[in-house]
Amino acid sequence: MGTIDGMKRTKFPTYLRSAAAVAIAGSLLAAAQDTAFRLDPAQTSVKFTLSDVLHTVHGTFKLKNGMLEMDPQGNLSGDIVVDAKSGDSGSAMRDRKMHKEVLESASYPEIAFRPDRIDVKFASEGKSSVLVHGMFNIHGVDREITVPAQVEMSADHWTAAVHFTVPYAKWGMKNPSTLFLRVSDTVEIDLQAAGNVVRNSTNSSQ
Repeated sequence: MGTIDGMKRTKFPTYLRSAAAVAIAGSLLAAAQDTAFRLDPAQTSVKFTLSDVLHTVHGTFKLKNGMLEMDPQGNLSGDIVVDAKSGDSGSAMRDRKMHKEVLESASYPEIAFRPDRIDVKFASEGKSSVLVHGMFNIHGVDREITVPAQVEMSADHWTAAVHFTVPYAKWGMKNPSTLFLRVSDTVEIDLQAAGNVVRNSTNSSQ
């Protein structure tokens, strides 16, 4: 019997080799998982910031629902849906103008982000900086965007912080500026999302 570095080569019984193969296959299968991210409205906030010549306006929107699913290759499906009618800046007069003339929320009651992939893979545990690509729907029109996100993962919980700019005037919405008040033609969006993680093993048909 041959040796390796002076040690005898050991033959494993067939049943042990079979058990090892099953264990390796099981590990590979466990690694190939679809991951679902449920957004919890109680832990999720959507804030907007709009600047004018006098001061900065801060406001909020409410999450309607959200669920994302990711496969092992980083492809995403699902959506994050915000209630456009919930937009609140703290001023009833300003909000009426925003809903009637800018968002036209009676006709376009939802704002949605439908991501399709993550361009930078993130760790299954701990913090990661990623880029999320997808379609952002506002005022009834889909726009292709890529947004940076700071993601933190644990075994059964996740959080994400997303910041991006919406050039609403360029995208066909009215700038509410008047002769005496000039308003920025872009608005900053900050999404703080959190929820549960559900991992489902994928089954291959091949």
